[in-house]
Amino acid sequence: MKTTVFYDGQCSLCTREIAHYKKIAPKGVFTFIDITNDDHLFKQYVKDTVLGLKQLHVLDSEGAMHIGLNAFICLWQRLPRWRMLAVLAKLPGIHWLLSSLYRLFSAWRFKRNGYGQCKL
Repeated sequence: MKTTVFYDGQCSLCTREIAHYKKIAPKGVFTFIDITNDDHLFKQYVKDTVLGLKQLHVLDSEGAMHIGLNAFICLWQRLPRWRMLAVLAKLPGIHWLLSSLYRLFSAWRFKRNGYGQCKL
């Protein structure tokens, strides 16, 4: 089973970042799903699509869902040259700080877009 990345395809920042990951990702490792176009699989794991628009969600190859910073860590662990960032981001103090900053940023991004860019 591939690692599945669920992202907000209506957000220009999100789509640019995902485009970069797609470009550098090894073949056959990831499936990228824009939940604004297709939320069927996402809703099998998370009932509320809006949660997927607020933070990145990654379903790993073993079927575990990762949200927010942990989703990025799951993604980075599978990307060449990004693995060290995943290791650093998992360190307790750094994880807490980055996770807090990501939650603040993602809430700001979602509110700023006011359902203009990031909407169902």
